[in-house]
Amino acid sequence: MSKPQGHNPQRARVTLALLPNRSKIEHTFDRLEGPALRTDSNRFTAVEICAGAGGQALGLTEAGFHHLFAVELDPTAADTLRSNLRIEVAVGDVADPEVWSPADFQGVDLFAGGVPCPPFSIAGKQLGSNDERDLFAWAVEQVAVMKPRAVLLENVRGLAASRFSGYRQRVIDRLSALGYIADWRLLHSADFGVAQLRPRFILVALRPEDAPYFHWPTPQPRDRNVGPLLRDLMAANGWPYADEWAQLANGIAPTLVGGSKKHGGADLGPTRAKQAWRELFVDGKGVADSAPGPDAPGPREVMPRLTIEMVARLQGWSESDNWAFAGRKTSQYRQIGNAFPPPVARAVGGAIADALMRVGEPSSELSSGQRNVHDPVYTALANARDFVSIESLVKAESLGNVAAVERRLASLSNDFELLVEDGPGGTRYRLGDFKGFVGQGEHARRQYFEKHRNRVS
Repeated sequence: MSKPQGHNPQRARVTLALLPNRSKIEHTFDRLEGPALRTDSNRFTAVEICAGAGGQALGLTEAGFHHLFAVELDPTAADTLRSNLRIEVAVGDVADPEVWSPADFQGVDLFAGGVPCPPFSIAGKQLGSNDERDLFAWAVEQVAVMKPRAVLLENVRGLAASRFSGYRQRVIDRLSALGYIADWRLLHSADFGVAQLRPRFILVALRPEDAPYFHWPTPQPRDRNVGPLLRDLMAANGWPYADEWAQLANGIAPTLVGGSKKHGGADLGPTRAKQAWRELFVDGKGVADSAPGPDAPGPREVMPRLTIEMVARLQGWSESDNWAFAGRKTSQYRQIGNAFPPPVARAVGGAIADALMRVGEPSSELSSGQRNVHDPVYTALANARDFVSIESLVKAESLGNVAAVERRLASLSNDFELLVEDGPGGTRYRLGDFKGFVGQGEHARRQYFEKHRNRVS
C-alpha cells in the first residue's frame, strides 16, 4: 500500500525478526516453530484497532491471522505498520465513522486491539470511563456490529485492580448478552520469551461453539535476560566492556514505558523504573543514538544507555526481522514502548486459532460460570428491578459487612451513575447509566477529542 503523500519519515533500521516483506510470509511460516504455527490454508482473518507499530499484528500474523484492516491514531506508527506488514491502515480516531466502518468487516474471524492504557494505568490517575482516551467499552460495542468469531483486547495490569471490577463485570456481561463467552487473564511477558516482566491484562471472547477449545497459553521458563540478549548490540561499535556489562545485566528488565504525547522525550520510565534499570547497569534517563564505542568507559564507571534497536529487542522483536520504525527517536521509542510484545501476541493468537480450529479436547477453561463474576455488588444491582438496601447487598453477596459493600459502591460510582434513595427503611441504591464512551455523539469524549486532537495518544 502506498504511503501518505508528503510523509517522508526518518527511519531506524532495526535488525529484528520474521517478516522482511509481505511476499515472504508463506515461506516464513514454513520456518517458524511451535504450536502457534499456521499454514496458509489455515489462516484466519483479523481486524485490529489501536494497532500501534505492529507488535500485536506481527504476533497474530505469526499465529496464522491475516489482517484485512487496521486502524491507528498516530500517522507515524501507522506508517511503521503499513511499511513492514504491507497491510491497509486507516489513520485517525478509531471511533470516528469517517475513518472506517466496522460494519464493513462483519464476520471477520478475529477482532483485536490494544486500546489506550492511561485510563487504567497505576502510573496515572486511573480515571477509567472518565478518561477521554478510554475506548474499551466502545470496542466491546463493535463486537455487536462486526460479529467476529473471536475477540482479543489487551491492556495494562491496572485494569485488573479492584477499582475496575464493576467495569470488567460490565464488559463480561455485555459480551455474554452478545452471545460470547469471555474472560480475563493477567499474563507476564517474561513467561513467553520476552526479557522484561511487562504484565498485560488480556480479554478473550469466543462464541459458545469455539470457547470450550480455548486454553490460555502455558507459561514457559524465564530464560531470557537483558545482558545476554543485548550483548551483541552493546558490542556493535567495539565497546571492550560488553561482556562485563552482559554479566552485570543478567536479569529481567522492568516494564518498558512508552508514555504519551502528554509527556516528554524518550526515557525508560518513572523513578522506580529507573532504579530497576540502574540495578542492571543501564542508564534509564534517555535513549542513546548508538552503542558505546571503543573508548567508552566501563559500565561500573558510566552506565550505558539503550538504543532503539536494544529497546525493540527487549520488547520481543527478534534480530532477523529487519523491522523499520518510522519517525524520530522519541516517536520510535514510544511506538516500541507502547507495543504488545509480538511473542505474547503470538502465544495468545495461537491459542485462539487452535480454538477456532477446534484443536484438542474441550474444557471449561473459558466459561461463563461463577469464576467470571468480578463484582458481585455490580451484578446484584444490575439484575435488580428496583432500589436495593445495603443490608440486602451484604446478605446476598456475602461480603461480610456494610463497610465492604460501601467501598464497592464508591468504586462503582466512578464509572456508573449510582442512584441513592433515603427512606424509613434506610438508604437504598440502584445502578444508573454507564459513564463510559460507547459511541454516543453527545459524549464528552467526542468534544474533548475535537478540541485536543494533537494531545491524545
